[in-house]
Amino acid sequence: MDIIKLSPVFKETIWGGKKLRDIYGYDIPSDHTGECWAVSAHENGDCKVSGGTYEGMYLSELWSEHREIFGGMKGDRFPLLTKIIDANDDLSIQVHPDDEYAYKNENGSLGKTESWYVLDCSEDSTIINGHNATSHEELAQMIRDKKWNELLREIPVHKGDFLQIIPGTIHAIKKGTMVLEIQQSCDIIYRLYDYDRLSDGKPRPLHIRKSLDVINVPHREYVQSETYGETQNEWFEQLISCRYYNVWKAVLDGDKSLIQEGYFMIGSCLEGEAVIGNTGVKKGEHFIVPSLPSGRIRISGNAEFIISSPNE
Repeated sequence: MDIIKLSPVFKETIWGGKKLRDIYGYDIPSDHTGECWAVSAHENGDCKVSGGTYEGMYLSELWSEHREIFGGMKGDRFPLLTKIIDANDDLSIQVHPDDEYAYKNENGSLGKTESWYVLDCSEDSTIINGHNATSHEELAQMIRDKKWNELLREIPVHKGDFLQIIPGTIHAIKKGTMVLEIQQSCDIIYRLYDYDRLSDGKPRPLHIRKSLDVINVPHREYVQSETYGETQNEWFEQLISCRYYNVWKAVLDGDKSLIQEGYFMIGSCLEGEAVIGNTGVKKGEHFIVPSLPSGRIRISGNAEFIISSPNE
């Protein structure tokens, strides 16, 4: 099988910018474009196949009608979502639910475990990751009193950093940072605080009650306690292995074999160009490596990738 390339879906946001065009050459809708949904079958941003046998089909259609592409993986929806986020301004202070809470309270949605690979940032960039409250009562009081400087944990980030954000973690990408995000296929955001900004003349809605329901108290740092699969690709660097996905950074220099990881693989080309099987890929393109009958495919060129595969 050939790899399957996808056309991104773009989202305009009040905090977005124009780096998606400037760095990756995308035809973005405006200079306030915050998100590139690069590999997605979610109803809020379903990508179309670009070229090949399935050209013009939505990824959700492929998942429903051609499950052999995905190694026969079970499930009623495509499990993962790959994004690029351009934070030209600070994102809201937010938190996401886990599977159980989302299923019960958000019409059967998946929860949202996510990871960030920092593509670009300014020298003094920071993100919000966690909080300092020691009890639910203290957390609620600090939110009511808007003691954000005391409540929030702010940490520095650098290009090439990788972070895992688990459900229940207060977090926010801040101004000047661009990340590639690998996440469960979920579009549920609970906002705690949005800097009193206006969108179309009105404040964006906050979700205080639901946020208080799901925030981990005290803050819980992610610690990888088990590994869901060792890579057979010696030129891959494993960034995370968790219940929902594996993520690797892969630097290609010459000719290699790309060995099957999991049911299928998702790739994002961050730099350079390569040929995978019979298909060329270049910087800014995203693709699926389908379930391979032989278990491997030839790849050649000089390029840098983020590769992921679902675990369940």
